[in-house]
Amino acid sequence: MVHICTVMALWKNINQFFEGAPSKLKVARLLVEAGLRIDEKGTIYCGEIEIPATKIAAAIQVDRRVVKATAKAILQTRELRRLFTNLRPAGPLLRDVAHDLGYGVVEIRARPEAVGIIAQASHLIAQEGISIMQILAEDPDIYPDPKLILITEKPMPGELLPKFLKIPTVIRVTIS
Repeated sequence: MVHICTVMALWKNINQFFEGAPSKLKVARLLVEAGLRIDEKGTIYCGEIEIPATKIAAAIQVDRRVVKATAKAILQTRELRRLFTNLRPAGPLLRDVAHDLGYGVVEIRARPEAVGIIAQASHLIAQEGISIMQILAEDPDIYPDPKLILITEKPMPGELLPKFLKIPTVIRVTIS
C-alpha cells in the first residue's frame, strides 16, 4: 500500500522523480490535471477513451516519444504506478456553461494555506437557501493561482460579495 499523506508529498515525489527531465514533468502534470490514467501497457486513457501519445504531445508541445517514455518510467516505479494507473477524470466543470443552465458561479481566491474556505463559503450560500451544484478546489501545488469554484443552482445575489470577502484569508471573489 502506498502511503502518500498529502498532495504536497505527492508532487514532491513526482518532482524528484522527474528532476532534470522538465518535459517528462510536463507530461506527468498534464496526466494529473486531466485525470488521465496509464494502463499496464503504457497506454493513456481518459475514462475508457484511449488518448494517443501524439495528441498529448501536441497539447503540451513535447515529442510523442517523451509521452511514451514518461508512461514507461511511471510504470517502473511502484508508488507512481499506483497513482497513475488509478487516476480518473472528475467530470465536467460547469463554470463555462453555468449561465446557459441558469446557474450561478462564485470564484474565490484565498491564500493557498487557508483552511475552512469551502465550509465558510458553503455556509454563506446555504444561508441564502441556495443549493451548490458543484465545487472545484484547485490544488495550489498544481495551479500557480488556485481558486475555489462554486456552481450554484441559481445566480448569487451581489450583496453576498462583501460577506465572502470577510472570510479570513480570502483575497478576491468574483460572482457571476
